[in-house]
Amino acid sequence: MQKTDNSRRDFLKSAALAGGGFMLSFNWFGKEVLAADSAVAATTAAGDFAPNAYLSISPDGIVSIFSPNPEVGQGIKTAFPIIVAEELDVDWANVKVLQAPLDTKKFERQVAGGSGSIPHSWQRLRKAGATARQMLIEAAAKKWNVSAAECKTEKGYVIHITSNKRLSYGELATDAAQITPPTDVKLKDIKDFKLIGSTVKNVDNKPILTGQPLFGIDFYREGMLFSMIQRPPAFGLKLKSFDATAAKAMPGIVDVVSFKNKVAVVGKSTWEVKKAKDVLKIEWEKEGNLESTDDHNKLFKELLDSPKAEVRRKEGNVEEAFKNAAKIIESEYQCPFLPHNPMEPMNFFAHVREDGVELVGPTQTPANAQGQTAKLLNIAPEKVTVELTRMGGGFGRRLGTDYVLEAVEVSNLVKAPVKVIWTREDDMTGGSYRPAVRYRFRAALDKQGNMIGYTLRGVGINAGNPTRENNFPSGAVPNLLIDSVDHKSPITTGPWRAPITNFLAFAEQSFLDEVASAAGKDAVQFRLELLEKAKTAPAGPVRYDIDRMKAVIELAAEKSGWNKKRKGVSLGFSVYFSHASYVAQVGEVVMKKGKPVLQKIYAAVDCGVVINQSGARNQIIGGIVDGMGHAMYGNLTFSEGKPNQSNFNTFRLIKMNEIPAVDVHFVDNGIDPTGLGEPALPPTGGSIANAIFKATGKRLKNQPFIEQEEKLLEGIS
Repeated sequence: MQKTDNSRRDFLKSAALAGGGFMLSFNWFGKEVLAADSAVAATTAAGDFAPNAYLSISPDGIVSIFSPNPEVGQGIKTAFPIIVAEELDVDWANVKVLQAPLDTKKFERQVAGGSGSIPHSWQRLRKAGATARQMLIEAAAKKWNVSAAECKTEKGYVIHITSNKRLSYGELATDAAQITPPTDVKLKDIKDFKLIGSTVKNVDNKPILTGQPLFGIDFYREGMLFSMIQRPPAFGLKLKSFDATAAKAMPGIVDVVSFKNKVAVVGKSTWEVKKAKDVLKIEWEKEGNLESTDDHNKLFKELLDSPKAEVRRKEGNVEEAFKNAAKIIESEYQCPFLPHNPMEPMNFFAHVREDGVELVGPTQTPANAQGQTAKLLNIAPEKVTVELTRMGGGFGRRLGTDYVLEAVEVSNLVKAPVKVIWTREDDMTGGSYRPAVRYRFRAALDKQGNMIGYTLRGVGINAGNPTRENNFPSGAVPNLLIDSVDHKSPITTGPWRAPITNFLAFAEQSFLDEVASAAGKDAVQFRLELLEKAKTAPAGPVRYDIDRMKAVIELAAEKSGWNKKRKGVSLGFSVYFSHASYVAQVGEVVMKKGKPVLQKIYAAVDCGVVINQSGARNQIIGGIVDGMGHAMYGNLTFSEGKPNQSNFNTFRLIKMNEIPAVDVHFVDNGIDPTGLGEPALPPTGGSIANAIFKATGKRLKNQPFIEQEEKLLEGIS
């Protein structure tokens, strides 16, 4: 079991003190950079200085790089240090990567979400490495009594170009600490990158494969208690009364406490508290509407016709365009609620003491966990520390803090360190879901097959704005109306990987295929024509990069052989812009035993500079598998406020043998990195559905696809 008696900050302090050494602190809030000798470094480690990231080099040449953002499987713990190490010009074999704890004074945006970590920190991390490198060069130049301009660096050495003398970074570390940090440094030209853009193994591969205790579920502190919590079994119920007599009498049970409509069992092991939780006698009473899936389906029909929709974007004269149209196409698409289902269920450790609170566990938003804890206990945020563990998945679920605050509540009530653990059933039935949404599209075509009118209404259940009104094809259609209606429900919803666009992209791209077909145009060419209109005669603001979108469309078409006819092979196209990146996909379907089978997906991706080829490809493939699995199989339904699916025996996930080959290609345009963790998921459903249409002649308009299989296969021999 993992113990954390020594903090990460203690490690920094000891590393700096060991035989002298060099510690460099970076303040992202300004240009100030501090280099210090070992004594000052110790003070820095104690928190007297407010930098935002640290780079330390020990006399033995080991470079320790802290990664401040939460690691949720997106590879940030590897990518951040790669950026620093590239500009530092150090041998990756000599780099030690460490997870930084939460520190709101030293770090900006310690968040795993929105695919924003790399775009936010790209320049900051490069400057960090480049500054340290320049200081090492100046230290060597001073030692040799030469000009810094006569020196270069290579794999952790400073080299005098003329004499070929060399000193390792370790040999220079203590002297470099005496150098005044430069206020302006030159960054490498992209063409000179050696580490960025290569294939680097994830720094946690070995500990993961050997079962080391990296994850929150592994965390253990001597003397801590365990807790499981009974929450309302249906959305719209509240706690009326409970009898814990039988539970308290069971072995290992320390206490049973209640708070905020919840009953928590606390004991000495997870199995003991789970068994005790099962014998609780609880009475619930109605607090709000107990909604069922049938109710939601009726609501969707009403909301699609509601006169109270909120207009999100309007261009031209939509009514006139449809009145004069040669052809009108109309379709509706619907998606269900979905749980997040990270492999590691929710868990968190909390120790509420008189002098402060210690939090340890997997969270995508540690600052929010700190702030919400402080608010709950009415204490200063500075009194709450947060140590980050690796997460076994999140997909947006760990952006919330409900499970963190549960641990805080229980610890505060029982006056002891407590680790709260959710079961899979707890997570699936009492979690926060992707909102259920329905869309209605209409398109007007003129006699030449040009789209002259476009409308979209999105209606959702706790979805907020279920549209992305400025995304393609907005700006490419002269007459356009996008509006939305939202229904407030007791069912809790929240961000789910690629929020809103995870389904909207499928619906939009499937509908555009319908329109292209009705216009008698090739699906790829139809999209390119729309982009050309947005470029030459934009209808209102264009909030996406036309050339970047065009580039991925053309690359995906080329790599998939879109214009080459292959017997028995049907191709479906989809392209989407989200999180500042562009992904085009082509699904490849063949018929086997009368059924359409997806055998390959081609993906063309523009995310700017690729930091790590290995990590980037894994993100694309993972997003595609996630998008395919939930489009084809995932469905969460309700009966009187209670989820009908509670574990993987009733909630269908994609299986290993159902995953197709994925062929990934990156656009090499040299621009600064944009998002990558989410953009590959949205286009996936559309590429699959459009390929299936090519193969069968039938449209899939609702998710999950598997529930439309019978309709899909009607008439197919």
